[in-house]
This record gives sequence, C-alpha cells and structure tokens, in this order.
Amino acid sequence: MINEVLPNIFCLKIPLPHNPLGVLNSYLINGRERKLLIDTGFNWPECRSALLQGIAELGLKLEDLEFLITHVHADHSGLLFDLAPSGSIVYASKRDADELRACFTKTYWQEVDREFGLYGFPQNRLGSEANQIKSYISGHDLEFVYLQEGTVLEAGGYRFTCIMTPGHSPGHVCLYDREQKVLISGDHILPDISPNITLWLNVEDPLGNYLQSLDRIDQMEVELVLPGHRGFIRDCHGRIQELREHHRARLDEIMEILEAGAMDAYQIASRMTWDMNYSSWDEFPPFQRWFATGEAIAHLQHLLLQEKIIRITTPEKYLFALPA
Repeated sequence: MINEVLPNIFCLKIPLPHNPLGVLNSYLINGRERKLLIDTGFNWPECRSALLQGIAELGLKLEDLEFLITHVHADHSGLLFDLAPSGSIVYASKRDADELRACFTKTYWQEVDREFGLYGFPQNRLGSEANQIKSYISGHDLEFVYLQEGTVLEAGGYRFTCIMTPGHSPGHVCLYDREQKVLISGDHILPDISPNITLWLNVEDPLGNYLQSLDRIDQMEVELVLPGHRGFIRDCHGRIQELREHHRARLDEIMEILEAGAMDAYQIASRMTWDMNYSSWDEFPPFQRWFATGEAIAHLQHLLLQEKIIRITTPEKYLFALPA
C-alpha cells in the first residue's frame, strides 16, 4: 500500500508479521535528482516483497535510490544490505552504524547478557543472538555516509536537516524540514505507543537522553510528524507532552514499588504496569520480559543519577532501594 502523504513523499506500508507493531512506515522521497528511501523493514520475505513492489509501482529501481536508516533496530535496517546495490549511497549515524556492525559479533551479545544479568535478568538467553540476528538483518559490511547534527539532504523539493535524537537508540536521527514544518521521526515520536527506552552498552542515561531529545523537538515548529509506525501526528507538541507524562508516571511507579524494599530490575519490571494482553508476568514471552526489563533499567539509571534511589552492589547483581 502506497500513500502520497505530501507532494513527492510516499509512505510504503511494510508488513511486520507476528510483531506487535504490525507495519513499518517506510518513506520514499521521489525527487528529480535524489530519490531517498528511509527505513526498510526486517530481513523477511514479506517485507522485501512489499518494499520492492512499492518501489516498482513508483516506476523506480533499486539503482535509482539512496538509502537512509533513522536508527539501528532491525525493523528499520534489516533489508538495507540485501537491497542496496554495490556503490549505493547509504546514510546512518556513526553511532548506530557501529552498533549495527557490533550486533553481528558474539562478544557484543555476551556483554549485553552480562549487563542484563547484573540487573537480575536470567542469564544465558542472549548467547545465540549473534547468529539469530541474521534472520532479521541481512548484513553489516556496508560503507556508510555518516549523518551528523545539521547534515542537510535535499530531495523532492524538501530540505531536510538531520536532528540527532538519542534515546530510543544511541544514534537515532530525525529529519526536519523547517519551511514545510515536517518531521520524519523514525521511532523517536510515535502516535499511540511509547518508544522503548532500554539499556545500551556505554550509555549512562538513555532515558535522560530521550527526554532531552524530546525537548529539542518541542522547540521546533512542527505541523506534521511522519513516524516509523502507526498513523501520522498532527499535534507534535501535545504528543511530546503525553510522552513526558508517560515516563514521569513510570518513574513514580518504580519509586512506589521500591517502598516494599530493595529489588533488582527484573523483579521491579515484574511489578510494573504493562499494556500487554497477559494475565501475569509469568505469561510474558521471554523477549517481552527482556524489553520490559530493559525499560525498567533505563528508568532506574535515570532515578539513580537524580539521586532519588540508591544502588546496592552484591557479588551477583545490582539491587535498588529508596534512600534511608
């Protein structure tokens, strides 16, 4: 399904089977001199077929395109290596490009597993991810053109400036056209779900980064947000306020949970409120527990830096508690 959301900006709906997100919004800016494809879908046949069909319906070929990923996650980057012909221009932030390369190594997942273990998550679940990731992402050895704060890409009559918005990923990028007041937001701002904010290696405060990135966008004039999932957003500033409130409520909830005593992040996550169709924590699939625990960790890291909680380091793991 293709929708011309603005002149020369087409939204290609890429199905994500068996995934709660349902669909990726891939955007193709069809300019005379630059034809820019933004985000791709998983390395799955359903995603590939839908993307290629959309490109063909617009009368284009892969060789005509430049490629850009807003961030590292596989539903946005998964087909990049399979689709981009040799010599194609492929844009990404350096931070997320490095993350993409690293996730193909066993060492990376061992370190992630170790970190989650320190926060109480049952260990040895992630050891095979370096092999499994190949079923989501088609490769990692492309030469990227690195996007930086302020990089300008002109296409289709638009002048998009790159805005670095770390939080959902360490090197997440949004594209902003000041004149048209349009923001292509990736997963930084979504309409009816909150982007997952989780633990990242060598990132001290992912939630703090995310909230600061929201503040940056809130200072801009935005009339239309084109997000990576779900519907378009007309009230950008109202949605930002809702996202701030969501995380404020999450932080308050964790403080209330800790009134019962010291706990690890996995235990805290099991007591948090989740918008899931499961009657208990025990029914959560392992990957959902992993996402939930990562979200709890990011909020605990933020509370710790604000000195609202303390961390107790034991030989096995971290525990968190309210100050005495």
